[in-house]
Amino acid sequence: MERALWQPASSNDLAISGLQKYAQVSDYQSLHKWSIDNKEAFWRFVFEDSGVFGSLGSQGVIGEHFLDSRFFPEAKLNIVETLLKGEDEQIVITEIGENGEKREFSRGQVRRIANQVAFGLQEIGVKEGDVVSAIVANVAETAFFALGALKIGAIFSSTSADFGSATVLDRFEQIKPKVLLVTTKYQYNGKEIDCLEKIAEIVSQLPTLQKVIAIGAHKSPYTSFDDWIAASSPQGEISIQGGFDRPGFILFSSGTTGKPKCIVHSAAGVMLKALSEQRYHLEIKPKDKVFYFTTCGWMMWNWLFMGLATGAEIVLYDGNPLYPTPKRLFDIAEENELTFLGVSAKYIDSIRKLELQPKESHKLAKLRTIASTGSPLNPEGFNFIYENVASDAHLASISGGTDICGCFMLGAPNLPVYSGQIQVPALGLDVQVYSDEGEVVDVGVKGELVCRSVFPSVPLYFWDDPDDAKFRSAYFERFAGVWTHGDYVEKTLEGGYIVQGRSDATLNASGVRIGTAEIYRITEEFAEVVESLAIAQKWDGDTRVVLFVKMANGKELTEELTNQIKSALRTKASPRHVPALILQAPEFPRTKSNKLVEIAVANEINKVENTNLGSLANPETLDWFKDLNL
Repeated sequence: MERALWQPASSNDLAISGLQKYAQVSDYQSLHKWSIDNKEAFWRFVFEDSGVFGSLGSQGVIGEHFLDSRFFPEAKLNIVETLLKGEDEQIVITEIGENGEKREFSRGQVRRIANQVAFGLQEIGVKEGDVVSAIVANVAETAFFALGALKIGAIFSSTSADFGSATVLDRFEQIKPKVLLVTTKYQYNGKEIDCLEKIAEIVSQLPTLQKVIAIGAHKSPYTSFDDWIAASSPQGEISIQGGFDRPGFILFSSGTTGKPKCIVHSAAGVMLKALSEQRYHLEIKPKDKVFYFTTCGWMMWNWLFMGLATGAEIVLYDGNPLYPTPKRLFDIAEENELTFLGVSAKYIDSIRKLELQPKESHKLAKLRTIASTGSPLNPEGFNFIYENVASDAHLASISGGTDICGCFMLGAPNLPVYSGQIQVPALGLDVQVYSDEGEVVDVGVKGELVCRSVFPSVPLYFWDDPDDAKFRSAYFERFAGVWTHGDYVEKTLEGGYIVQGRSDATLNASGVRIGTAEIYRITEEFAEVVESLAIAQKWDGDTRVVLFVKMANGKELTEELTNQIKSALRTKASPRHVPALILQAPEFPRTKSNKLVEIAVANEINKVENTNLGSLANPETLDWFKDLNL
């Protein structure tokens, strides 16, 4: 067993302790098994223990298979009643701009504005099941708009304000929104970006739009949000009840083949899954202050938004997390007394290389939990957090996806944290690691991440996929009746998980599968290397591994450093981890949510067409790889 980086203090007052008492178990492994074997009882407990408004009815979970299961078919509820339950005076949304401007909204204010939005949408003609969309910064109006849409049973879908017109149209042309909320300008890295020209192009190609509403005082041809709600005078509280499986959100896949898939989620299902994660796995409590660095084009925005259901305050930030100084997020954490700070693994790696020491420079006494997601958090990142940020905080590496708007694996506040490991499988999800033959593998053996049990945030369907052909192809072709997520992982002796990367980016060296994260953990120990990206190149009837490295400012990839990297990979991993070539690259392609896209580089090197460049934040970076002759 490894030495734990963190041990929980007394856990009797934790929400998960109450769940263990209800299940009559004394350890997490038994609780997890109980939550799978008794899924109806588990999800009912989450509903009732969380004080969700509405009724579930007498019927529980119907069907054992992903494509024909239904949760609580007699349920009647509207999730906004739960999202906004509690005292009027509590501040529940705080918005912080990159320029330092701050706005706070009490629950009473949010209730009133959300109700005005709901009435305003009804006056436009939006009804239950209609789609409303947003191209927006991470500001309070985005949350108000989503709440108002959900109050009337409409479906909400958002992209980030920095998405290009082609990227937005690839998504919104498919789902045909009736109303569009837009950010006309935003600030990033100290610069003001005007969006009006882009918005005009998008609006001109969405014929289903009946109204465009603009956030901010910037002059535009569209109705301002403030003017719109000022003219909205509902007579009473609007809340249209619906079933548990009423659609509430459309999220988008970010693959590099074909247009993004439009993933339709149940509002109630997403909320119940988020409550199970936030309350029992991450110990978010009423009146906590919860922050996650995200844009409105990433599912973590939806996850943060659902934090309202816990009774906590959510803190929104829009801008560069390293501007005007790399300490920005810790300034926010100190000034706002955050109890929960969520960031990406890439961000943690960046501040580690900048040698920040927030533990010395900031007062973070209220900070109980730090969460990391987006890519695997390497052991150096774990160690950095405990040595330099907060030695007594619960560091929860979490892993899931847009596909389920939640996590497959995440933290447990009553268990130790071990370096490089995600602590536990999510409650209610039968998470396993499969071999290529579909068998559960032993501890320490790498394989495919799968889930064998249904859960509330399984997508309802894909948009415009009447026979579920795209849905089946995405998750159920590899192993019949089992959700295959596309992550390459291994289970540890301590009961946790190590994610080795995406399985579609897994390398094959002399017949042995290697996760890209295995290589990155070692190459990025070198101070000269900012980031690395490995791909498999077709070569002489087989494949070979090619490693690209992005160097720190003023550094070059020398023959000596190349040999040092190869030696480190050989001794710390294995000879099979040593790439055939190591090359310096100027920049790597990333998704809009800042994830590396190895498959796009592999396609360029192997002369395979990349058909959905709109999913990339920086598609121009592929030009350098396209021109390589290896």
